[in-house]
Amino acid sequence: MKPTDRLELRTLAFALLASLLLWNLPFGGVLLYPFKLLATWLHELSHGLVMILTGAGFDHVLIYRDTSGLAYSQRVAGRFGQAVIAAAGYMGTPLWGAVLLVVTPNARLARWALVLLAALLVGTALTVIDPPDGDMFGPWAVGAIGTACAAAALIAPARWRLAIAHFVAAQACVTSILDIRVLLRPSQVVGGRVAGASDAHNMAAATFGTTATWAMWTWAIVWLLWSLGVLYIALRLGGSRALAQVMPFGRDPFDARAARSPIRWSIATRGRSRRSTPRGTPAQRWRRFRGPGSP
Repeated sequence: MKPTDRLELRTLAFALLASLLLWNLPFGGVLLYPFKLLATWLHELSHGLVMILTGAGFDHVLIYRDTSGLAYSQRVAGRFGQAVIAAAGYMGTPLWGAVLLVVTPNARLARWALVLLAALLVGTALTVIDPPDGDMFGPWAVGAIGTACAAAALIAPARWRLAIAHFVAAQACVTSILDIRVLLRPSQVVGGRVAGASDAHNMAAATFGTTATWAMWTWAIVWLLWSLGVLYIALRLGGSRALAQVMPFGRDPFDARAARSPIRWSIATRGRSRRSTPRGTPAQRWRRFRGPGSP
């Protein structure tokens, strides 16, 4: 395995373990609650975009306090459209996170990405996110997250701005992975009420023609592998190098040693490492050996 492969795997493992640990600590869920709401927004927005692309039309979104959500189309889609719409949530959320991770290699691009994310959050809060049963939590929560992203883009120092963008991106990927476990439950709860069908349920019905457990679990596993693969590819495309600027665990120790050492490192023709120093002429080497004042 190449050193870069180990670096991406180490970064991926750290992000997964950190999120799992925080979600199972007493106050860890409170700390990650805004990021879970953001992942729900990305999930439902992915449904909405695919509804538009398939011709079903996008009507509105509901986001609840328990971080669940629903997206409504204007028309009933065909069988293929139903399958694509059902898959969009769990496949789109990690893709949003991966894109954010790849397009923010430095603080300047992180600022523009956070500004764009803030505009989308505030814009959807004002237009397509409806208050379920008169509860204004969804629009206000999404609008507040958008305001926080704008503040991070405009006020936060460069290093913190980059760290925030990458943490948001990583949480979008990781949260989508953790959320897939709810598809393995016998029933779904949305807004405190038992929902009739999950995305895996709709996907299984549209593709296999059955809602048997094996059919739903098949798609849940496919989406889990998709989320892991998307996050890994995003790290390979530059995410781990960007994360290394703000998180010590992502830094390759070999690169760190090379950066500190004045000796230049090169790779030998047979795969062994050698170090090379400027040789110069015999007279120059003699002066370096004797000292600056030698004749």
